[in-house]
Amino acid sequence: MNTIRKCIHLLAAALLAGPAFTSAATIEMDVNGLVCAFCAQGIEKKLRAFPATEDVLVSLEKKLVALSTKEGQDIADDLLKAALTDAGYTVTSIHRETETLQDVRRRLKPDAR
Repeated sequence: MNTIRKCIHLLAAALLAGPAFTSAATIEMDVNGLVCAFCAQGIEKKLRAFPATEDVLVSLEKKLVALSTKEGQDIADDLLKAALTDAGYTVTSIHRETETLQDVRRRLKPDAR
């Protein structure tokens, strides 16, 4: 019984402290292989299937895919990478941003400076 308690405490500490479990405002992924609106539509559909997904943005010009997660939720990098790799794309990087998805949209506008 003491061993079970120790395991529960370690798991709770990992959940509270580990970066894999923190909530991100926006997850950005640099993706190779994006060439058309059909690509964008397929990626958006695949990422919206995750229960934690709030909204998705695909920029063909910047080869960027960004998504926002629901409050207090996250999606592990390996799951995101697997979803896009299985769809035929190459994920070159994944990073979390504190800016909102709306901020990312503004940043990607051609007239943004």
